[in-house]
Amino acid sequence: MSTETPSPSTIDIGIGGMTCASCVMRVEKALKKVPGVDSATVNLATESARIAVHDAGMEARLRRAVRDAGYEPLAPSAAIDAVDASPWAGFGPVGIGLALCAPLVLPMVGDLFGKDWMLPALWQFLLATPVQFILGARFYKAGWHALLARTGNMDLLVALGTTAGWALSMWLWLSPQWFGAPDHSAHGMPAMEPHLYFEGSAVVVTLVLLGKWLEARAKRQTTAAIRALHSLRPDTAHLMGRDGEVDVPVAEVLVGDKIVVKPGERFPVDGVLLEGRTQVDESMLTGEPLPVTKDVGAKLTGGSINGEGRVVLEVRAVGVDTVLSSIIRLVEDAQAAKAPIQRLVDQVSAVFVPVVLVIALVTLLGWYFTGHSFEVALIHAVAVLVIACPCALGLATPAAIMAGTGVAAKFGILIKDAQALEVAHTVNVVAFDKTGTLTVGQPRLTALVPVGLTNDEALALAAGLQSGSEHPLARAVLQAAKDKALTVTTPTDVQAVAGRGTQGKVGERTLLLGSLRWMAELGVDMAPVAAQAGDLQMSGATVSAMAERHVEGVKLLALLAFADEPKPGAKVVLATLKDRGIQTVMISGDNRGAAEAMAKRLGLDANDVLAEVLPGDKAAKVAALKAGGKVVAMVGDGVNDAPALAAADVGMAMANPNGGGTDVAMHAAGITLMRGDPLLVAAALDISRRTVAKIRQNLFWAFAYNAAGIPLAALGYLSPVVAGAAMALSSVSVMTNALLLKRWTPEKGGK
Repeated sequence: MSTETPSPSTIDIGIGGMTCASCVMRVEKALKKVPGVDSATVNLATESARIAVHDAGMEARLRRAVRDAGYEPLAPSAAIDAVDASPWAGFGPVGIGLALCAPLVLPMVGDLFGKDWMLPALWQFLLATPVQFILGARFYKAGWHALLARTGNMDLLVALGTTAGWALSMWLWLSPQWFGAPDHSAHGMPAMEPHLYFEGSAVVVTLVLLGKWLEARAKRQTTAAIRALHSLRPDTAHLMGRDGEVDVPVAEVLVGDKIVVKPGERFPVDGVLLEGRTQVDESMLTGEPLPVTKDVGAKLTGGSINGEGRVVLEVRAVGVDTVLSSIIRLVEDAQAAKAPIQRLVDQVSAVFVPVVLVIALVTLLGWYFTGHSFEVALIHAVAVLVIACPCALGLATPAAIMAGTGVAAKFGILIKDAQALEVAHTVNVVAFDKTGTLTVGQPRLTALVPVGLTNDEALALAAGLQSGSEHPLARAVLQAAKDKALTVTTPTDVQAVAGRGTQGKVGERTLLLGSLRWMAELGVDMAPVAAQAGDLQMSGATVSAMAERHVEGVKLLALLAFADEPKPGAKVVLATLKDRGIQTVMISGDNRGAAEAMAKRLGLDANDVLAEVLPGDKAAKVAALKAGGKVVAMVGDGVNDAPALAAADVGMAMANPNGGGTDVAMHAAGITLMRGDPLLVAAALDISRRTVAKIRQNLFWAFAYNAAGIPLAALGYLSPVVAGAAMALSSVSVMTNALLLKRWTPEKGGK
């Protein structure tokens, strides 16, 4: 009987009504108390929760827990879907509040010109009360739920502070009548209007609402990357059915269907090109601005744009299995994740509101017992309550992560989790897999030395013999012949000689093409090209020979050299990382000579080459590099790189244009580079550094704001109105600072 614990599944829930870091802590605690919950992470910027559970059918209980905690359970994409609304959506309550507060603030303006424009107390009451109890109802509701849960949040602080100001104004206005204060008007003197604080409470409520509205607008910009990715999905597809071409919803498309895509349309799903030839714009997926030519048999990715030709593709993946869905899921995972640095914020948030309430009480008692009126003491306590709201604290980290991961995705850098983002900026060693990462990954014919033939004659014969083979070296010969537009004769009687090469007839000639070892076994005289063969081997090339069988023996016809070529940008990125003080290492399974020859071409020292490394030993090499406290990033592209990617502090999976092993590498890596450009490695480290810098800036200002603002308010230097404006401004400034990341672009040369 199996006792294996089922692997956790993930449930996403939108959370409405959160306002600060304390709300995040409260929702997380409520979710973690539900039986069966493995972990719960709540993100204030995305207004969502991601819960790992062992029973995927418990979503209803989780939603009930959210509601019982005083918040509104929503659809997971509610925050993203909301962005389709007008930029002014939600401004109505703010506009009403500003209109009602304007007459209350007008006397302050009048004071600047020596004018007394103070409204009668009744008018102040009539203007301020709707703002306090109708527009501010959200604060009372959320604050009440916080009290029931024996916690505190921003809403509780605002509700307590503004209610105290409003109640003080009511007491000052009505108490003379209640306690029989003299009526001066009875003696012909004008009635004295007491100084009230209705305007302070009303303006604070309105300013907080304005700050939350501006904050919501900024949040919509941070989700721009996700929205852009969602918009790549067409709603319909042109299906080739029994009755001809018919439009169907993309959700009804099945693997194996044939889909027509017209010029200018987006490919609705992943597939393989069956008919036609076209140029495809994949920039939104890979960050590569230039269109890519696609011939029959080429892979097509859903979301990319078809160029000039009408094409037919066979569907290979639909729904959540498409590349676009994987990209969206990776970006969403990164934006929903909680960075390690956020733990400090969580610890502070857990005690923040109770501490603020104690400080406000001490402020009230301190001012009162030092001889000041209760009115003055209460106003200073209200200022403490208002300025201490921890909104900026809760937004500092997630806002920066959302902006950073979003702009990175725009340029083809997918950051899988916040931890990878935070660790990447500390990397001081980058290990590169050689084949397919620093090099093209496909051997090319780099040298041809004919004997008794012209270059084209020798190449045509070699291509003819290899035309039926799928061997990588054979494809290299065929590509070289194609590049020269040579006529290739179909071979006959072709035989593969295991471990040695190929033999067959091309026209009337019996040809053999294979290793130098085979030629030696056949007694071929290699003396005419021995020097060239030695030089080519020393350069790291794989050398083969072609010979012709005659009655009198086997005669040499040509020497062929094959080598993998460095990728454009590989040498530049290695130099760039070196300039940044980052050590670079190349890991290769090639023999030491070939590996060092490639390293020399890339500008690497021989000491930075790990050669003859078996695929299964790459992870051990990465672990060895981590010795001594080094922070290691591993860059690879294939399935055999997955263990090494997982073993590194930061794994970077580079997309393989042939698709082999890329999916496995993506799952093992924290960062995925959507195109095989080595320069993206430097760019990924750069956006990590900039994002972490923004997180630190935001946290510094959020902490500094409260550290400076609370004492100033307690000492009487800030009025509730100024405190309310500062509190609203702090949240907006944190969001705006994070959004500056959207201007980032990878620098040319990767520097």
